[in-house]
Amino acid sequence: MAQLSCGYRNSSDRMVIVRCLGPQEFFLERVVFPFELLSFLAPEASEVQIWTHGLGGPELVESIPVAELVVEATHDGAAGTVPFRAPSDGLIQGVQAG
Repeated sequence: MAQLSCGYRNSSDRMVIVRCLGPQEFFLERVVFPFELLSFLAPEASEVQIWTHGLGGPELVESIPVAELVVEATHDGAAGTVPFRAPSDGLIQGVQAG
């Protein structure tokens, strides 16, 4: 199973849980603190879910296809940046590696 190099930056002031669900029972779950960058490998057909804790319990903030989080390689093999992805509700901002 081919893995893509991905990055997610939590630009909010709240801790979030990043869940990556993919084919062949692939599962990744990490806590990402405010302004922290999470780098991870995931299968191409995966979906990333961003969760936070609200007054009523866990809340799904957004779902992102992993293809939108792929970190582009530069000519020297170092990680580059991923295009900025505007949040759906203003809580979580941007995806950037580096």
